[in-house]
Amino acid sequence: MGDRIEYYKVLGITKNADSEEVKKAYRRLALKYHPDRNPGDKKAEEKFRQAAEAYEVLRDSQKRSLYDQFGHAGLEGMQFGAFNNFENIFSSFGDIFNEFFGFSQRPQPQSRRQPGKDLHYQLEIDFHAAIFGIETGIEVMKSIPCRHCQGSGRLATGRANQTCSFCHGYGTVSRMDGFFRINSTCPHCMGSGSEPGDICPECQGQGQEEQIKKVTLKIPAGVDEGTRLRLRGEGDIGQFGGPCGDLYIDLRIKPHPLFRREGNNLIHRTRLSFVDAALGTEIEIPTLTGSATLTVPAGTQSESRFTIYGEGVPVLRGNGRGNLIVELELQTPTNLTTRQEDLLRKFLATPRKKPSTKAKASRSKAAATKTAA
Repeated sequence: MGDRIEYYKVLGITKNADSEEVKKAYRRLALKYHPDRNPGDKKAEEKFRQAAEAYEVLRDSQKRSLYDQFGHAGLEGMQFGAFNNFENIFSSFGDIFNEFFGFSQRPQPQSRRQPGKDLHYQLEIDFHAAIFGIETGIEVMKSIPCRHCQGSGRLATGRANQTCSFCHGYGTVSRMDGFFRINSTCPHCMGSGSEPGDICPECQGQGQEEQIKKVTLKIPAGVDEGTRLRLRGEGDIGQFGGPCGDLYIDLRIKPHPLFRREGNNLIHRTRLSFVDAALGTEIEIPTLTGSATLTVPAGTQSESRFTIYGEGVPVLRGNGRGNLIVELELQTPTNLTTRQEDLLRKFLATPRKKPSTKAKASRSKAAATKTAA
């Protein structure tokens, strides 16, 4: 803020003035001390700056409340416009000047540039492609520059690329009303700044058309269900030179008949006879790249889990892979022969010794060795 001025005194109002009175007081002072009305008058310039600063505080209920309670100390640390010159004041209160007087500081060229819309696409890939990555092509319906008018919205024989002769490319025209300049949209080019030309009959002046386009997509290894990929600039084109939108691809992963995924680990569930679980055995376990040999120790219980390292999912945009977890489900035999039933009864009748601590420890260990596919 500038010097410590008394804001109510500057605007010539009381502390009980409502927002409408604040606005009217500021309007009166802005008209009186406007630089166009007082060229070269330093005192008028300072009055104009002080009025702008006072209005910025008193029009804001929060700032006004703090100022009423604590004076300038209550406003310390708050954001204020840097009213060091008239450019700062006009940029901060451009909408206010338009409301009060119907003018802005100077005409500005108007742009019709509009960014293109983002597009969304849902893609389903198989389990293997999600694990190891894939490059594929997809077809999307998107807007492209009109081929008839090359995106200009006007016929090639028109005058769309020429600067509007009426507003000289600003898109606005101005007129003086006393000390003030009043701006309005150019009636000739309707604010575009270019000669109207002839509207393209194919795109009706929009400069774009719809077309199916094939887009190449690289899916990295390790993506999961719901992963969203973004292709910059592959959305709809912008209008009148605006930037293109983006294309978002949401991935859906087909389930695998042998594996399910938990983070970067794969889970494979397999059955094992209770005899093999009791005596111990070696079994072949399928992997995504071939197979691995798993050693099942004697005395393995149902729902035991074994780990085959490095056969899981690659870390997305990182290094290493997760593991393959093998879950064992013991299979109870059915349709036993008479001899098999007799053997089981004899087994149950045989006294069993309690396992030693060493035997318990050996059963808890599982060794898994990989073999080539």
